[in-house]
Amino acid sequence: MDDEWRTRITQALRVEAEKGFPNLQGNRYRFAEFLALTFSEPAPPHLPAQERNLWSLLPTLYRRYDYLPPEERAHLVHRTRHLIEPAPAPKTPPKKNRSMPVGLADPLTALAGIGPKFALQLERLGLKTVGDALRYYPRDYVDYSRRTTIKQIKEGESVTLMGKVRRVNCFTSPRNKKLTILDLTVGDGSGQMKVSQFFRGQQFAHIGWQQKLKQGYPIGATVALSGLVKTSKYGLTLDKPEIEVLALDGDIHSNTIGRIVPIYPLAEGVSVTVVREAIRACLPAAHALQDYFPQSWLTRLDLPSLPQALLDIHFPEDSAHGDRARRRIVFEEFFFLQLGLLLRREERRRVERGQAVPFQTQGALIEQFYHMLPFQLTRAQQRVIAEVLDDLSAPKPMNRLVQGDVGSGKTVVAVAAILAALQSGYQAAFMAPTEVLAEQHYRKLVAWFALMHQPVELLTGSTRSGPRREMLRQLATGELSVLVGTHALIQQTVQFYNLGLVVIDEQHRFGVGQRAQLQHKGRNPDLLTMTATPIPRTLALTLYGDLDVSEIDELPPGRQPIQTTILTPQQRAQAYQFCAREIAQGRQVYVVLPLVEESEKVDLRSALEEHHRLQHEVFPQLRVGLLHGKMKSAEKDLVLTQFRQHQLDILVSTTVIEVGVDVPNATVMLIEHAERFGLAQLHQLRGRVGRGAAQSYCLLMHYTQSEAAQQRLQVLVNFQDGFAIAEMDLRLRGPGAVLGTRQSGLPDLALSSLSTDQQTLTLARQEAQHLLQRDPALKDHPLLHQEVQRRLEKQLGAQVLN
Repeated sequence: MDDEWRTRITQALRVEAEKGFPNLQGNRYRFAEFLALTFSEPAPPHLPAQERNLWSLLPTLYRRYDYLPPEERAHLVHRTRHLIEPAPAPKTPPKKNRSMPVGLADPLTALAGIGPKFALQLERLGLKTVGDALRYYPRDYVDYSRRTTIKQIKEGESVTLMGKVRRVNCFTSPRNKKLTILDLTVGDGSGQMKVSQFFRGQQFAHIGWQQKLKQGYPIGATVALSGLVKTSKYGLTLDKPEIEVLALDGDIHSNTIGRIVPIYPLAEGVSVTVVREAIRACLPAAHALQDYFPQSWLTRLDLPSLPQALLDIHFPEDSAHGDRARRRIVFEEFFFLQLGLLLRREERRRVERGQAVPFQTQGALIEQFYHMLPFQLTRAQQRVIAEVLDDLSAPKPMNRLVQGDVGSGKTVVAVAAILAALQSGYQAAFMAPTEVLAEQHYRKLVAWFALMHQPVELLTGSTRSGPRREMLRQLATGELSVLVGTHALIQQTVQFYNLGLVVIDEQHRFGVGQRAQLQHKGRNPDLLTMTATPIPRTLALTLYGDLDVSEIDELPPGRQPIQTTILTPQQRAQAYQFCAREIAQGRQVYVVLPLVEESEKVDLRSALEEHHRLQHEVFPQLRVGLLHGKMKSAEKDLVLTQFRQHQLDILVSTTVIEVGVDVPNATVMLIEHAERFGLAQLHQLRGRVGRGAAQSYCLLMHYTQSEAAQQRLQVLVNFQDGFAIAEMDLRLRGPGAVLGTRQSGLPDLALSSLSTDQQTLTLARQEAQHLLQRDPALKDHPLLHQEVQRRLEKQLGAQVLN
């Protein structure tokens, strides 16, 4: 083996790796053909026996080079380079540029085998640096680690087999001239199996190409195969098998066969093998990472170190190592999220401490209100009111979220807080996202506050200029104590004399900036936010970890469960008959549709079309009203007043009635295209009925054959509790869908699942709380402090709800 020959081979291997293993064309031969011819020569006698065995196998392997996936090509080239490149003399120090380890901030092109072509592919996944790749976690795994025999395999299993090639054939499909099939018959002593690989394209139909492929699987060669067992017309076989011809040492050198193989999220034009090999090349950089957690923590919580977790999450030795690595990373994600939220809350409290005047929570107005109530407060209402009043009596601004189911009595909690502000000499603002909901709150507050001689006004975009000017004048002088309204409250012309309390209903419909604008109209006013869309505890901890959260998890006594039924369009006649019977007994009916008008893009029934059909064809003798978001405010008010006063029998509407419409006489809610709505939205719509003493009903009309959609609707049938429904919605659709938008403050958790990792989330929050109790400023944990700041900036940014 002379130096010139070694240089030529080394150069060919290096260039092939740098270009991404494309089988480059040389002056006379392609790369693989050149290597196959080169290693056809006898092996040098000084090579050890094991390396001579590999040498003899290389011609066969390079003849198959065109048919290998990129990761197998890379592995073969690396093995060849190791074989022919002499080990450096021990006393000769390596060149400086080669001794520098690859760091997390280095581009992926710094890695061997990642050329510009592969780098562009990886960039489509957002992977630019070594650190990006290490934190790009698998979405799933295929487990080929189970080795078995042909006789023992069963359909549906992922297995690895070893056997000898008994027969091999490669031919063009008689039915498709662009499809080439490689058939192998493999036996292992317990039986034999036929497996096939398919090559689509005219270039594979050439007889010479097919003969070269056959030569890569000589009769009698030992092969290892991995794949999913399925049934074919020839019996059991492997679907899309991974196949490796083994060297004489019998070891499997493939990165997939016989192993647990990671499956990564991909984009169009990006091969999973490219991602796997890039991440595998990044793994050495993980060893240099310093763990944020002390070893005592890792031992106590039974978690692996950060370097070990990163190695095992990508290429676990077995499922136990993979599970342990995932638990470490999930705990880490939740821990830093909770630590960041708790730090923000403590910082806010520190800054605001002493900047608020404590409210008088014991006084005549609150006592008078309690005596006025025609019902007894539930235990949940009493508990939440006590939590709110405790906050108001403290020398720091309140920042509390109250969530409760439809009809749980959140408005009563808000009124108690408002009265505490009024009797302490402050004004209160009550903001709702829609005019319908704002007017509903205004009606309730006027009914109570008029008896206590406390002025309340309503300000919306529809308020006329004359009353608006007088309202704003009284607000600025302090004559007006309580202002209810929509986004109109945050306009610059709205100035309070002494704003002390801000109440925001359906808070998730407002942006962070909008809430802040209203708060800035006072001097550190207390903030009470409310939602009738219950959020599962795991999601609340994740989104509102820096808020105090109260739950009204009990409905007032006497509420009858709403009977919910799933219907198909074929049952429409029975549904209309049922509605007619309810109306004949003096009740009223809602019919809700997803669209206002017909659309050419989607085949859905519209409110306008349905209103016309119901009024003129189905119920010509009844009074049918129409309500949708495109109507003017005065028109909407008129229709709602008519329905409230029973001047209408049926109200056809879009989801504008989702919140804020309270008509106790309405007993039927018919929802068209129910599969188009989220569970939380359906539950809100269902909550428009069941507000009186009579039994109420919800009819879900669906137009889908999807089992998943029908399973989701069945949740409404089985559950009345909004918290349970929200939990099921989280499990079925994920947090982004439950909240309605990715812009609602949901942090980007790479591996954690809010539906399945609830115990880990709770543990992470407890650990974060204990840490801050011992070390509030994290002075003794500088690495944790640095990392939590980095993650807060990256993951949450301005979307943190505070």
